[in-house]
Amino acid sequence: MNTRITILLAAFFVGLNISFAQQDEECMNNLSIFDSYVKSKRYNEAYEPWNIVRNKCPKFNRAIYAHGEKILKHKIENSTGAEQVGHINDLMLLYDQSRENFPSKYDLGEVLADKANLAYKYKKELNKSTEQLYNMFNEAYTKDAKNFTDAKGLYTYFSLAVDLFDAGSMPAQNMFDKYDDVYEMIQTIIEGNTIKLNKYAAKEAAGETLSKKEAKYKSSYESYIDAFETKILPSMDKKLGDRATCDVLVPLYEKNYEEKKTDGVWLQRAMNRMYTKGCKEDPLFLKLVQQKNSLEPSADTSYYLYILTGEQKYFDQTIALEQDPLKKAKLYKKLANELKSKGSYGQARQYYMESMKLNPSDGSPYIAIAAMYAKSANNCGDSNFNKRAVFWLAASTAEQAGRIDGRLRSAAARSATSYRASAPSKTDIFNEGNAGQSIRIGCWIGRSVTVPSI
Repeated sequence: MNTRITILLAAFFVGLNISFAQQDEECMNNLSIFDSYVKSKRYNEAYEPWNIVRNKCPKFNRAIYAHGEKILKHKIENSTGAEQVGHINDLMLLYDQSRENFPSKYDLGEVLADKANLAYKYKKELNKSTEQLYNMFNEAYTKDAKNFTDAKGLYTYFSLAVDLFDAGSMPAQNMFDKYDDVYEMIQTIIEGNTIKLNKYAAKEAAGETLSKKEAKYKSSYESYIDAFETKILPSMDKKLGDRATCDVLVPLYEKNYEEKKTDGVWLQRAMNRMYTKGCKEDPLFLKLVQQKNSLEPSADTSYYLYILTGEQKYFDQTIALEQDPLKKAKLYKKLANELKSKGSYGQARQYYMESMKLNPSDGSPYIAIAAMYAKSANNCGDSNFNKRAVFWLAASTAEQAGRIDGRLRSAAARSATSYRASAPSKTDIFNEGNAGQSIRIGCWIGRSVTVPSI
């Protein structure tokens, strides 16, 4: 319920207008009383009238469950021992009752995740084992993965799988499978929010100003994506740690290869993990890619074959096979990253720009392009002044990232400040006598930059 957008709180009394004559007057009065108490955070006073409505009129209004969660959490946090456990169990029951009485408003996966999160937080008080906790999260995944979207819950779900592996209660392959399950769920969540975010990014790119409501939604989508991309996914990789090095993965996949070589999902996940963990030089990686390509040619297999062979035909296949705009944007960015790491900056920039056309709310390509400009400064100018002028271009490019992507605003500003510190000073501009003039930057950059006025 924590992540649920409870519009009901803003339109609280709308529900009171439905069949008023049929409603219980006592419930009506107590509903008004506990609502007032909750709004002023007087949760202890709210408890008794809330309980009356909850028990007598459980379908009366959704506020019973939205406010009830706050009331019981306050009780839990301000009690100990058996009393605290009683309130914890009561909140578990309330989660069940919310779905029982308002099934269209409370999704099963969300309710089960709420219960699992609560049990995990108070595992000592409830005397829950790692396996019991894992099974609670696994129930949310198996019964309603689509609505199991809580960031903290998804991380905890995977973290418990690693704990079970460490305790010898879960095979390595199962642990890796669970990583992939959660990773793919997170990617689906990120993609869904990115599609929504791109609508606002496209509007801004067209020169339109977002309304306050639109700006709020944009910021919310950015924060949600950022939570997964910069906190949850890195935390999962950190938790996995040395359990997924090449020394671990190669023997495991070699052992299972004959049994799994016709399993497209297994092949896909194995080659993805080997690539991510830097195992692409191992012969097994090529073997996995070729096998997957023979079964189910895809943009991923073509991409890996392009990386391994450098043959243009595989790159062409990569782009032709991928139809999803966001996935294609990721492929362009991956290709650009590979080219950047090899020093092929011109090609890398081209693919970064293609990526941004398909995913306009992602400003990270601008950060990468700015870094390439800065690294090339010494090679792309015909004088010391002009070489250092490249840093103005790097700074303005980094700032573009912050303008289109709120998640990068601070990082972009820091990068721009750092680049400008390496650019010509006001004294240099005065001595050069070229304030306001345009400088053409050569080599692969092929861009112009205007010397600031002094």
